[in-house]
Order: sequence, then structure tokens, then C-alpha cells
Amino acid sequence: MIIRQLRLFNTLIRPIQFRFIFQQKNKFFKMSDQPVQPPEQVAEGEQKSKKQLQREKKEAEKAQKKKEHQQEQKQQEQLIQEEDNCVGRYRDLNLIQSQERTNRKWTKVGDVDQTLVNQVILVRARIHNSRVKGKLAFLVLRENYNTIQVVAEKGEFASAQMLKYISGIPVESVVDIEALVKQPFKEILSCTQKVELEVRSIQVVSRSLPMLPFQIEDASRRITDFEDGVQEQKQEEPQQKQDKNEKQQIQVMLKTRLDNRVIDLRTPAKQAIFRVQSGIGLLFREFLVENGFIEIHTPKLIGGTSEGGTNVFKLKYFNQDACLAQSPQLYKQMCLMADYDRVFEVAPVFRAENSNTHRHQCEFISMDIEMVIKEHFTELLDLMGDLCIYMFKGIEKRYQKEIEIISQQFPFEPFKIPEPVLKLTFEEGVKMLHEAGVNQDPHDDLDTVNEKILGKLVREKYGTDFYILHRYPKKARPFYTMPCHDDPNYTLSYDFFMRGEEIVSGAQRVHDPELLVKQIKEKGIAVEPLKDYIDSFRYGAYPHGGCAFGLERVAFLYFNLKNISNACMFPRDPVRLFP
Repeated sequence: MIIRQLRLFNTLIRPIQFRFIFQQKNKFFKMSDQPVQPPEQVAEGEQKSKKQLQREKKEAEKAQKKKEHQQEQKQQEQLIQEEDNCVGRYRDLNLIQSQERTNRKWTKVGDVDQTLVNQVILVRARIHNSRVKGKLAFLVLRENYNTIQVVAEKGEFASAQMLKYISGIPVESVVDIEALVKQPFKEILSCTQKVELEVRSIQVVSRSLPMLPFQIEDASRRITDFEDGVQEQKQEEPQQKQDKNEKQQIQVMLKTRLDNRVIDLRTPAKQAIFRVQSGIGLLFREFLVENGFIEIHTPKLIGGTSEGGTNVFKLKYFNQDACLAQSPQLYKQMCLMADYDRVFEVAPVFRAENSNTHRHQCEFISMDIEMVIKEHFTELLDLMGDLCIYMFKGIEKRYQKEIEIISQQFPFEPFKIPEPVLKLTFEEGVKMLHEAGVNQDPHDDLDTVNEKILGKLVREKYGTDFYILHRYPKKARPFYTMPCHDDPNYTLSYDFFMRGEEIVSGAQRVHDPELLVKQIKEKGIAVEPLKDYIDSFRYGAYPHGGCAFGLERVAFLYFNLKNISNACMFPRDPVRLFP
């Protein structure tokens, strides 16, 4: 009975199961044959999703780039087909090996002004800036710290091929440009010259590498601060709140500048600094020659140790011990004993002082003076004070343009110097420090901190950035310094100060050989290596004295250059021997 019922169930139910499965299969295949429906369009008035907007933006940008690429290809094709009407007016010159001399006249960028308008001139300079867009090319040429705008427009004097050639010249390349001087419709604010040049021909004398260690514009930005004791300086910081799309300003650090010194020396401020520094040397020589001095040249290779000192660079001079001169001190005194009564020297000196500060160098230019006196060491002070007035007034008068350029990168207050120069005794200086609550031993030298404090006190009280401090304690002076007749603890010595830092050190010298030997021994220095120097006073000696200026330090302090390396063309500090 049960078996019969199961058979009946299979007979009735199985066909229904098969029919259901077959219907499901047909339904599946029918759905798969239908085309995929596109996503529903966003109804009008509804907002699109962020993803949709981004997708559409990317597609639009892609389409725009494709269009621009097609246009560029079309322009290139037109350029190839177009006839070049400027053949021979643009090219790279062959290496100049003195093949010929054409006697053409080159005009300096700084001399191009309104007097040359409508004249065709030839200039050689660097490409400071370059921008080519469409049918126009704009260049800025730079020679020293002078700049001028140059324009090339497609037409009679500039073909499309010529514009393309110009666009491929890297900045800092040296070029010869023949151009018509024109008066621009609008004033040019970005260049020193207020006229512009319209190109007639351009020839590349020397191409720069396309990638520079840093850009001249970045290295020319204003310096606002420095870290004392560390050889670094800070440039003006970009504003804290910047638009996200705004390009952040690049800071060129001092080490980077010094590692790539040739590029850094091209900046306008450096061009101006070293021209003024040259002028300081010229003014120094002018005054001294007019006052009966002659220029001498003394050895820089010295037997033994220079002046008996310890901070010397030692070397072997064949089979003898030698060193580099710390100063020409002993030799300029010996010259006076040889009857050259007023002498000076401008030359390098060497100090093996491991001082990593913002104001020390191991090699620098010393401007030395030595002269005979009749009665009193103030004869020296008065003449040296007049020399300083002559130099500083001369800088103001002769180098106004350079001063303005330097101040754009290194802002500084105008330098104040009275006539006559302020003179204070060391005791008076110590008294001013004590009154200000500053601790200073009256029988010890001033340290850097107290020098700066005293400089501020003097400026507040006397209104000057320059003064002379004299009668230093004996403890602070070398063996050849003459002691005071009224107090052997002090000497007839002096320092000159600019903006609270020392730039000159000098004194009346000891011209008595016995006193000289006594003071040499008191300092613990060997007498024998100084025998020639001492003996020069044994055959009749003139009373005399002198001093020495640090050339770099004068420029460094006059212009507030933050770090003395900015006043050294190729600095030599304890860690730098290259470039």
C-alpha cells in the first residue's frame, strides 16, 4: 500500500518540479539577453554627487589637455612649413678663442638710458629671466646688478623659429643681443633701466646648465635675522597664512650659498658689497698717500712663530719650521727703523683661531698702518679718527646706488659718526658699564657681550655708532705695547668700535730694546726668534705707533650684514677650505 502511494506521488509531483526548474532557467537566460540599462539621469534640480562632479572635472581636464596638445602639434607643423625670415639672426657662437677682433662696440647694461632711445646697440649680459608666450618673448638681461627688459615680437625682426630658439636658452646663459632702444609705454618697475630693448639679433656666447643650485631671485630675498654663534642666517619668512595654491618662498641657507659661492656672488647685494669694499680700500689708500704714507709689502712666510703667538698656522719651509703671518706688525715697525716714517699695507693675514662665530675668519684682509710720532700717542688717534671720517663720508658720497641695493637685502640703520670722533678712556667705559649694572673687571679686556652693551650705551648717550676706547689694561695687550707712564697697569693702546664691535686695534709701540725684552719675557715668549726685530731698535729708534683695520669687518658692520662671511668673497673659517 505504501509503495503504491509513493509511485502515485512521483507520477503526479515530478512533472511539476521539472516544469518549475525549466521556467526558472528560461527566465534567467531571458534576463541575460536584455541590454544593460544606463544609470538613471539626475533629474533637473537635483544635486550631483561629489564623485560625479570629480569624474566630470577629470574628463573635462583630459579633453582640454588633448585639445591643447593637438593645437601645439598644429603650431609645430605650421612652424616647420613657415618660411624663416630671421635665418642668421639667432645662433650659438663658436667657442671664442681670439679668432678675430671686429672692433664692434658693446654697451654696458647700466649705460643704457633715454639718451640712447631709437639707437641700435649691442650688449653682452646674462639672461636673468625668460618668458615666451605665443608671439611674444620677454627677457630680462643682467650685468653686475643692472637689469634691462628685452622684447621680441613675431614679425619682421623675430620669426616663430627665432622665438622657439629664445625659449630654449637657459637662464644665466651669456648672450650677445643687438637691439633697438625704445621708450616703453608703461614704466618698467622690475628693472634698474627704465628703457627696453627690441631684439634684432641674439647669439648665445655660453649656455648655462638648465638646473641651477638655487635661483638668483631666491638668493636675493631680504635677510632678516641670524643666529649668533652659529654660521647661519635667516631670510624673510613667508606669511604664515598662505593660500594653498600660492607657491612657498624658498630660503637659501648660508651653507648652500658658500658651497655655490660663484652663483651667490651674482646676486645684486653681493655685487654691491664687494664694489663698496673695493672702495673702502681705495679711500683708505687715498687718505694715507695724501698724508705722506707709502705702501709696503711684507712677508707672509715667517720663521718660527709670528709675533711669538700660539694661534698660527705652522708649516715646513723646506727643512725649517715656519708659519703664516698673523700680521705685518714686526716688519712694519722695522720699516720705520729703516727711516720710512709713514707706511701702510693692505694684505691677507692668518689666524688659527677655532672660533665658529658670526664675526671671525681664519684669513682676512688687514689694512695696517704704522707711523712715527713726535710727543704723544694721541697724534695717532687724531689722524686715524680723520681717516675713518674720510672713509665713511666717502662711502656715503660715492656709493649711494650700492648702499640702496645692499639695504634691500640687508636692512640697516644709517651709520652715525661725529666730527671729531668721540674718544673715551677704558676706565670711562668700565664706569659706564658699572653704572648700567654690568660686571666688568677694570684690569681685564672686554668680552664680546660687554663690547655690544657698551656700544649701545655710547649710542644712547652720545648719538654715535663709532668711538675710540683707549688706555687698555696691560693684561689685555701684546708685548710690544707701550705702558702708561702714570700707571704701569694700563697701556697707550686703543680700539675703534663700530656698532658695538671692534674694527681696529692699535697702540704706541715699545721702541726701547731693553724694555721690549723685559715685556717679551713677562709674556713667556722666547726671545731668540725675535732677535732681528729687537736688534732693529738698537741703532737709534723713533717713537712710533700704529693700528690695523679688518677690511671685511668694516663692511660687515657698516652694512649690518649679519654674518662676516657675507663680506668675504671666498670665506675661510675653521670648517671651510673650499671653494
